[in-house]
Amino acid sequence: MKPAQKRAVVQFFRVGYQVSEQRNCQVAGVPRSSCRYRSQARDQTPLRRRLRELAAVRVRYGYRRLHGLLQREG
Repeated sequence: MKPAQKRAVVQFFRVGYQVSEQRNCQVAGVPRSSCRYRSQARDQTPLRRRLRELAAVRVRYGYRRLHGLLQREG
């Protein structure tokens, strides 16, 4: 099971059976830190845009060379 699915199971039992989150995590074998975790995806739109621009100009370059160009740009 994926961590998101495990969190959903813990949440379901916490609400449905009114058992503490700590106890549910212990029974399910899930670390409490996994239940509390919230992903914080960074916005990579400018990076993707620049990568597509480079790929359009340098059609024959693969991902490794494009990555190198991006690294040199900073």
